Amino acid sequence: MLNSFEAVRAEALFVSTLQCSDQPGAVQVRDAVAATLRRLGIKGCAEEVAHEFGDHPDCAVGRMAWALATVRASYPPRMCRASRAKVSINGQKREVAALKLAG
Repeated sequence: MLNSFEAVRAEALFVSTLQCSDQPGAVQVRDAVAATLRRLGIKGCAEEVAHEFGDHPDCAVGRMAWALATVRASYPPRMCRASRAKVSINGQKREVAALKLAG
């Protein structure tokens, strides 16, 4: 299932200067995504993706498939695990459910 972080990252990679023929590693991908997002922002990336799909749909489909697969390989998923936490509410100690990011 595609999440919004993956979508934004895939769009940024799609419009970056990296090419699949470069066979970039995870660090190169993350650097390219970050640099492209700093340069264009989320909206700018989405606009460029839309432009490419409008002008070159035959090429854009393959590039987006590569971008999404590469993003998924370069950003390992962060899992959440449920735990219990003790907190003080109005001076009373209570145990509540909490989510903790693993990794």
